[in-house]
Amino acid sequence: AIPLDGTTTAFDPLVFFDGATTSRGVMEDRSGAPTQWVQTDCHGTRDASGRLTMSQRLSFQDGTTQTRDWTMWRDGPDRYLATANDMAGTAAGQAGGRIFHWQWVLARQPGNALMDVTMNQWMYRMDDGSVLIRTTIGKMGIILAEVTEQFVKPAG
Repeated sequence: AIPLDGTTTAFDPLVFFDGATTSRGVMEDRSGAPTQWVQTDCHGTRDASGRLTMSQRLSFQDGTTQTRDWTMWRDGPDRYLATANDMAGTAAGQAGGRIFHWQWVLARQPGNALMDVTMNQWMYRMDDGSVLIRTTIGKMGIILAEVTEQFVKPAG
């Protein structure tokens, strides 16, 4: 197991996602076979209270796009909460050292709870400043798909 504390490169998602970030990643089916590429372009802004508002544009290999609008805030020393336009309820997570973990429910068809899936995300702050994210997408305890992405701050 990777230690959650005692590292010099602490990960604070409010700081990392402030400003521009991009990601490239791959989606895999439940057997682990790649199904399509995904990329994101994000822009976040923190207000005076430290609350982050971020717009995330996702582009998929099949040509579809999606925009997710996030609001994220600190709920304790290492605890965070967030809402998004396609989320059911509120995401809750915890940071420790260079790791951040949270779960949230993606409303795939808002208003139709039968289509909701649980997003279980682990974020790892790497030595080069990027963040590696591993997401499992599940329903009723069954993993339906997984996504691996690397988020970076564009140079400049």
